[in-house]
Amino acid sequence: MGQIFSMVRDGLVSLASRMGTERDKATSVFYTQPILTDEQIIAAYRGSWLPRKIVDIPALDSCRKWRNWQAAGDQIGSIEAEERRLNLRGKVLEASTKARLFGGAALFIGVDDADPALPLDLEAIEKGGLKHLTVLTRCQLAAGDMDGDPASEWHGKPKFYTLTGANGTQVVIHPSRLVVFKGAMTPDQGFGGMDNHAWGESVLTATLDAIKNADSTAANIASLVFEAKIDIIKVPQFSANIGNQAYEDAVLRRYTLANAIKGVNGTLILDSEEEYESKSAPLSGLTDILMAFLQIVAGAADIPVTRLLGQSPAGMNATGTADMKNYHDRIQAIQELDYTPAMSRLDECVIRSATGARDPAIYATWAPLEQMSEKERADIFKTKAEAARSLFGSASGEEIIPRLALSEALLNAFVEDGSLPGLEVAAKTTDQPNRDVEQSETGL
Repeated sequence: MGQIFSMVRDGLVSLASRMGTERDKATSVFYTQPILTDEQIIAAYRGSWLPRKIVDIPALDSCRKWRNWQAAGDQIGSIEAEERRLNLRGKVLEASTKARLFGGAALFIGVDDADPALPLDLEAIEKGGLKHLTVLTRCQLAAGDMDGDPASEWHGKPKFYTLTGANGTQVVIHPSRLVVFKGAMTPDQGFGGMDNHAWGESVLTATLDAIKNADSTAANIASLVFEAKIDIIKVPQFSANIGNQAYEDAVLRRYTLANAIKGVNGTLILDSEEEYESKSAPLSGLTDILMAFLQIVAGAADIPVTRLLGQSPAGMNATGTADMKNYHDRIQAIQELDYTPAMSRLDECVIRSATGARDPAIYATWAPLEQMSEKERADIFKTKAEAARSLFGSASGEEIIPRLALSEALLNAFVEDGSLPGLEVAAKTTDQPNRDVEQSETGL
């Protein structure tokens, strides 16, 4: 026969450390899957300033400087006019904000063709063919079955989405007609009980505990402020007379009158047998405690404290430049790695709808987030131009670097840093007649 083992649980608890009780400090090291409902998300976003800023700030900064189009002058004007007509910048900001809040959102690309369940035909889009852009949240779009074909363009993504209208009608939408923005990354399907393969999760899910701690600390400090000064009056035979209604009413009338006479900083009239003293609660150090909690929130949200709180850097020789540079690098990574792939099909539609064709030379780059002054931009431009001029040739007239190669490199530098938008296409159009003249003169 096998041995039977039994487990006996010790029922003793520690009075000093609270071990074995619901307030055991060791319980904080255990993690459970966080559950945050849409109602809780909305309540946190509408009821507290920290969740709102954590959701809004990265989305706003991602769209704040927007993009620079590289194309001919008239093409740039047409594309930017098309973006304004569609309110593309505002729609992307709204979709990215709601994606961070709810875990996912999408832009529906509205064109002339009738059936949204069919794939979007880019070649059929003519000038003005892009009609509208509609922001839809995860709550409005239901994802269909996942595409498991590894050779498919939509592998690992839903084959279709279903939109439920106000009157209960359901519309099937092909994924090529949607610009999908996701929130925070979730584990793959099948891990940790996560089966929502189409969307992410709210960015508040992992930061809400830190936000609650900061809000609770601020609320407790606020309550301490109201109790920072407490007046104490010692009344003879006070405890002995408690229970006598007439005495209680007399005491209340007595000190109500005394407070009315005293006002804020007036004179307090007391009986000679009464004693008065005032006690103040120490408030020093509370600011440091609150800032420590806010720094934890900033770290959880990956937003510098100076940006989250809108304050200047504190401390000697503190500029906050390194923090903001790291933050801008993160925003740039979001633009390049998330926004650009998601918006690639939409950009094709915008270019065709603006110009009526697809010029392969047209492309867009995200504008740098570093806010340089006009003087700083001019100084950088001047420095690059002077450096290029010095490399054109030495005093003896010999070329250090071939003129054509250096011109191409300088052109690329000005195009990449956004100093002269449209320079690349303009240079090609003005250079072609010169090449034709050279070829005619040489007979080639």
